[in-house]
Amino acid sequence: MAMLSNLDLIRRVPLFSMLTPAQAESIAEGVVKRRYRRGELIVERGRKTNSLFILLNGRARVVAADERGREVILAVLEAGDYLGEMSLIDNEPHSATVRAEVQTDVLVLGRAEFARCLPENSSLSYAILRGLVQRLRNADRQIESLALLDVYGRVARALLDMADDDDGAKIIRGKVSRQDLAKHVGASREMVSRVMKDLEERGLIETQETGSVVLKDRLAATA
Repeated sequence: MAMLSNLDLIRRVPLFSMLTPAQAESIAEGVVKRRYRRGELIVERGRKTNSLFILLNGRARVVAADERGREVILAVLEAGDYLGEMSLIDNEPHSATVRAEVQTDVLVLGRAEFARCLPENSSLSYAILRGLVQRLRNADRQIESLALLDVYGRVARALLDMADDDDGAKIIRGKVSRQDLAKHVGASREMVSRVMKDLEERGLIETQETGSVVLKDRLAATA
C-alpha cells in the first residue's frame, strides 16, 4: 500500500472536512506526523505546546490530577479527535494532561498554520470562540473539583474563582449566597454553611460589615 500524503491524511480528518482544496493544501504543507508510545505525554497541564494535535489512530486519555496523584478522566480521544485547540485560541496553558493509551499517530499543526483557519482576531466570531473556550476551561475545572476535592476544597476553590483582585487582596464583593454556593459545589446548604463558618474561625476568610468576603492567602492551600 502506498504511503498516504499529508493532504490525504488531512482529507480524512473530520475537523478539516469543510476546507476548500486550497485551504487543505495549505494546511497539509504545515503538518508533521508524530508517533507517541503507550503512556507517553502528548500535552501536559500547565504547559504550552503551540500546536494542534489530530489523532490518526490509537487512543489518548485526557486527565486532571491532584497533588496526591489521584486522577479524573475528562475524555477519551480516538481517531479523528483533536486536542490543543483551546490553548491555540486563548493562548493559555493546557488545562489538562493528555497521555497516549496505546501507540498513537498524530498530525501536528503549528500555531501559524492553525491561525489560517481562524477568523480575524478582531471579529465577533473569534470573540465567541474565546468565550466558548473559557466555558470549556471552567467546565473542566468544575469536573475536576467534584471528582477530586472534598467539600472544603470545593468551597475554597469556588470562593477563589468568585473573588476579584484588589491591590493584592482577593475580595468577593457582595454577600455570598450559601444556597447558590451549595448548588455550585454539589453539597447541601447546611454543609456549606458549616464549612464557611469553619473557614472564618480558622482565619481563612473574613466577612466585612458590607457583606463582602476577604480571602486570606492561606485559603488557596485548601483548594
